[in-house]
Amino acid sequence: MTVAPAPPAYRRAALGAIAALGLKASVRPSGAQSMGPALASRPGHLILLGDSVLDNGGYLRGSGPDVVGQLRRELPRGWRATLLARGGSVASDVPGQLGRLPPDATHLVISAGGNDAGRQEGVLGEPAHSVADGLARIAAIRQAFARDYRGMLDATLKLDLPLAVCTIYDPRFAEPSRRQVAVVALAAFNDIITREAFAHGIALVDLRLVCDRDEDFAAPTGPSIAGGAKIGAAISRWAVGHDPMRRHSEVFAKGERGR
Repeated sequence: MTVAPAPPAYRRAALGAIAALGLKASVRPSGAQSMGPALASRPGHLILLGDSVLDNGGYLRGSGPDVVGQLRRELPRGWRATLLARGGSVASDVPGQLGRLPPDATHLVISAGGNDAGRQEGVLGEPAHSVADGLARIAAIRQAFARDYRGMLDATLKLDLPLAVCTIYDPRFAEPSRRQVAVVALAAFNDIITREAFAHGIALVDLRLVCDRDEDFAAPTGPSIAGGAKIGAAISRWAVGHDPMRRHSEVFAKGERGR
């Protein structure tokens, strides 16, 4: 059997370089996708939409910075944050807030659903003939919220801007029984939020895990200074690290800096 002579050293080096270039070209993203990190590194203008989770100044009564103030401290130099969220808002109010969107907005964050659920809390105190009857009532409420939440997302997604949505955190009611029932009922609302986020490739800030301590609350349903700092840190981590050329779901579940 005849063995082919080994190619000269310079030829082996050239062949190796050609092979490496071919491999690199085969895995490099094409077009605008390859520009994603560069675009993500540019200063942005982040807009907070929704309810009093993000508009928590009323809970603090001037005792310290609100969520948007905490967020501005977290964002890199050159970034800005604007508060359009308003306390008491429900999911169907968010499209109206979009009408005041600054023309240079680059990122959107929405917290909605807590007030939708709060308006239905009376149902939890109504008598039910059976467990199935009680669950059927919650299912009907869930269906109505799903309609409103999807309508809100449809209006927001038309803007084609990077978007993150927040789950509803566990309220800190003083009565243990009320707190336990609320957490179970809110699972129906959070199910809609998480399903819609994952279905549309939207980032999810899971406030149930971000605000996981009693000291994170200034009121049963309102973030404290400590809670606002954790929310701001989680939002900043999403916005600054987001590649606008990719649409995929990612869960942000910690609010402490560096975690």
